[in-house]
Amino acid sequence: MALCFLPWYNHRTVKNGEGQGNNVLVPTVFMAVVAGLLFLIAYFRGQGEHILGLKMGMSLLVRILPLLVFALAVSGLVQVLVPREIIVQWVGPESGLKGVLVGTIAGFLTPGGPFVVFPIAAGFIASGAAIGTMVSYVTAWALGALSRLPIEVGILGIKFTLLHLASTFFFPPIAGLVANWITRIFPL
Repeated sequence: MALCFLPWYNHRTVKNGEGQGNNVLVPTVFMAVVAGLLFLIAYFRGQGEHILGLKMGMSLLVRILPLLVFALAVSGLVQVLVPREIIVQWVGPESGLKGVLVGTIAGFLTPGGPFVVFPIAAGFIASGAAIGTMVSYVTAWALGALSRLPIEVGILGIKFTLLHLASTFFFPPIAGLVANWITRIFPL
């Protein structure tokens, strides 16, 4: 059961003996190599920067870990609790424009950072959501999540914010439709 919190774990395919593979292995190894190289550079500078860097990284981990745990829990619970038929109907490969628009609206409404959005998207994909729908979801979140609007208005002003939203509003659906088209030609 604890495996459901791992980003590459999918209870449906693992139960069926298919498995999803470890799609985080390559980025993990890459980041480990980069971290190791940076650690060595900091160490050889001889000013204790390697220790300071590790302390700063651990401080960030302590702040982000609770959010990450809950986001991964949401991802796993979506896969278990939301019937696959509903996900496929609303955001699945055959949902077309409706699914892309649902993904776009959900992306605009989703609060939090990438540690929230990406696990949720992964959970929906594992449960049958179309890639294009999740592309529109992630794109909408990246371009204009409503949770960031107050700070954007406060710092950049209402005119800039309205211009920003007006000029980027159509990109998430377009990105989703293009992704759906590409995945029909080159299935993932």
